[in-house]
Amino acid sequence: MPTLDFKGKQFVYSHHLSVPFREIKVIPEKSLPEEGKKPSLDNNLIIHGDNLEALKALLPTHAGKVDCIFIDPPYNTGNEGWCYNDNVRSPLMQEWLKKSANPVDGEDMERHDKWLCMMWPRLQLLKELLSDTGAIFMTIDDHEANRLEAIGEEIFGSENNLGRIVVRLNPKGRHLDQFLAKTHEYVLVFTKNIQLAQLSGVDKDEDMLSDYDKEDENGLYRHIELRNRNSAFNPDTRPKLYYPIYVNPETKRVSLKKDDEFCDEALPLDGSGSPTCWTWGKVKFEQENHLLVASKTREGHWRVFRKDYLNKDGSEVKTKPKTIWLDPDLNMDESRKVVSRIFGKNIFDFPKPVPLVEKILQMATSKNSIVLDSFAGSGTTAHAVLSSNDKDNGNRKFILIECENYADELTAERVRRVMNGYPYQGTEKKELYSESITWSRFQKKQPKIIEEISNIEAQNQSNFDKINKSLKDGQLIVTGERKVEKTAAGLGGSFAYCSLGEPIRVESLLSGSGMPSFESLSRYVFYTATGKSLQEVAKVSADGFIGETDLFRVHLFYRPEADWLRSNEAALNAEKIAAITSNNPTKKRTIVFAVAKFMSQKELTEHRIEFCQLPYAIHRIMGA
Repeated sequence: MPTLDFKGKQFVYSHHLSVPFREIKVIPEKSLPEEGKKPSLDNNLIIHGDNLEALKALLPTHAGKVDCIFIDPPYNTGNEGWCYNDNVRSPLMQEWLKKSANPVDGEDMERHDKWLCMMWPRLQLLKELLSDTGAIFMTIDDHEANRLEAIGEEIFGSENNLGRIVVRLNPKGRHLDQFLAKTHEYVLVFTKNIQLAQLSGVDKDEDMLSDYDKEDENGLYRHIELRNRNSAFNPDTRPKLYYPIYVNPETKRVSLKKDDEFCDEALPLDGSGSPTCWTWGKVKFEQENHLLVASKTREGHWRVFRKDYLNKDGSEVKTKPKTIWLDPDLNMDESRKVVSRIFGKNIFDFPKPVPLVEKILQMATSKNSIVLDSFAGSGTTAHAVLSSNDKDNGNRKFILIECENYADELTAERVRRVMNGYPYQGTEKKELYSESITWSRFQKKQPKIIEEISNIEAQNQSNFDKINKSLKDGQLIVTGERKVEKTAAGLGGSFAYCSLGEPIRVESLLSGSGMPSFESLSRYVFYTATGKSLQEVAKVSADGFIGETDLFRVHLFYRPEADWLRSNEAALNAEKIAAITSNNPTKKRTIVFAVAKFMSQKELTEHRIEFCQLPYAIHRIMGA
């Protein structure tokens, strides 16, 4: 596979492995916890810190658990003035950066190399955090789109490149552009495993829905001709897809066998009478025969169709997302107005529209998904998660990472105001009901639909001044409106505001300074030993058990106390081994972390125990 080479690549290629782990520390006074509870790392998270180090810090708790990643990195236009300051351990790299401009601006002829050096290790860690069924969505424009796609294919695999979406974010066009007034940006989409990826569709529009103009006991459906209309497919190129089908002239049913009932022949012929082929082979024909029906043309030829139902197996009315998004609410001007309304002034230049991220969440998340944004900016992703939860009663969680100093005053403050409400005067609108529907279906199901809408009106009448109903572009929408005199209503929710602690360097156990907490070290050693994140740290027990995988049980004997670590109590001894083995009835392999042991490895091997000495023996044992 072709790869992209750039200055510094050899030095950053494995840089994500050398980034130290840091403890994620909750700052209670900046958090917004649930009423009566303390802020917790199990909640929504807003992390203030370098996003490379924050992503590494998330691995022990979230590796392989994030369902949807949305990032809006610097576009490297030459105007942002972003800084590249990763501490890459290479004298040549450090000398290069020392001699060149930082922040990176338009005069920097090596800004593309620096941008790629910045993105490479972050994408490596984002891939580790992504679940096997998840997807990452990256917004970018023409300045770096091709390079981002190239390194994306190298890191995620070209087979996992789902393509790029063109989004019209500026319908008027950028008047400052020299030749072409750009109206669009891109969203590059990669998955971790194309075989396991789970992306749902989006709502069908009115034109799509109008095709479903037939109905039977199974619901609305449309006819799709079984003949393949591509002239490249014919009896020579697809001989197994060319065969006669026999029709019952009275019932219009079809069969592969000719008899007295099925006596008329149908062949896949085009308008000129030339042979093409069917889209189904004979096996598929037999399996799905109940969906097939024939129709006679004016010329007396039989055509075979299959029924395509609108709601297959009771699923929602969805279609594959298109690669061009022209929705009017995906508008940067409107997104700036949203942020200005929340803060009472224009406080952020280029916030992404909430509906853009909501549309991505509709494709890539379920009600309980974890969503990560490591370039959080104004906090649009959190706003979109809260809005999506409000619409479908979901329980999605967000993790935001922001390195700039405005993480508290802007990013987190926006989330606080969206959750709690904010000062505002004007009209507030809230979508109460939305359903994809055709006008013909509305007419047929009118009594039932009207009853459902009446119930929604009755339930919400006291909360709104007016309730509007509209049927437009294939969407039946019920919206509540209310005049706001002082405070816009909040969407509810809570989060923990966090910072990054000192690097977890287990050598500090020797000096007794900067020692990590038991929980932090537990998550750290568990991840480094197994490559998996620890869902929940087990309670402190006599056998030191902290968690297990399908292959291992992991134990840690540790207290963040220098005197205790130097005592005999901290060592692995016969009493601790007896407790470990008695609690391991399946005889699963055991990994034990401690500062010392009082027996040989040979004795430990008899009990299927592998000893890892703190602080030097923290390492991965994956695949062993």
